[in-house]
Amino acid sequence: MAAVLAGGGDAALSHHSAAELWGFGKERGGLIEISIPASRTSRQSEVRAHRRRGLTASDVVVRDGIPVTSPIRTLIDISAPLDRTGFERALSEADRLDLIHPDELREALDAYAGQPGVGRLRKFLDRRTFRLTDSELERRFFAITDSIGLPRPLTQQHINGFRVDFHCPDLGLVIETDGLRYHRTPAQQARDRVRDQTHTAAGLIPLRFTHEQVRYESAVVRRTLAAVVRRIGRDAA
Repeated sequence: MAAVLAGGGDAALSHHSAAELWGFGKERGGLIEISIPASRTSRQSEVRAHRRRGLTASDVVVRDGIPVTSPIRTLIDISAPLDRTGFERALSEADRLDLIHPDELREALDAYAGQPGVGRLRKFLDRRTFRLTDSELERRFFAITDSIGLPRPLTQQHINGFRVDFHCPDLGLVIETDGLRYHRTPAQQARDRVRDQTHTAAGLIPLRFTHEQVRYESAVVRRTLAAVVRRIGRDAA
């Protein structure tokens, strides 16, 4: 708060300091980061002042009595120096804290088009929140099963009262593919747990992959699926 007050009117805690205040990041280099109007300068020791134009009223809120950039603005500001893993960690934590959900963030980015960090942030979100169409999902998943010599699973079968994405009846294997990797509501998560528990209780093996894994990390899906099939074969023997 002292750093913000020393920054003058319209100053706000920002960047990694804001992320730490919100609870989804950490300050870097022992510096407190603030944002101030572009027309102003600040020479405080141990403070990094970002001179900037264009902060709107919605970009700055008050938390614990301190003017701070909003979760959306903060995520944009910290996205540039973070790699994908670091950004995913920050967004997942913001989601867990119920500060901003990935689908809401993606929609909000339209208002920030062209600003630094937005393009990079879109790439992260697009990869993690997209859904394959049913036909594209089946095509890509069958390519994986074909590559390990697995007979093509049945699709959209009703098993134990649930419709499942893929079913290998000879192996007792049920495979589900989830769309949104980041945010699934508590109700959705609860339903998924019940589905998996019901299949397990019936003697089946439930597996889950994301659409993102099927599309971008097929090698991981292939290795995992092949390992499970080998284990089933050993158990059967």
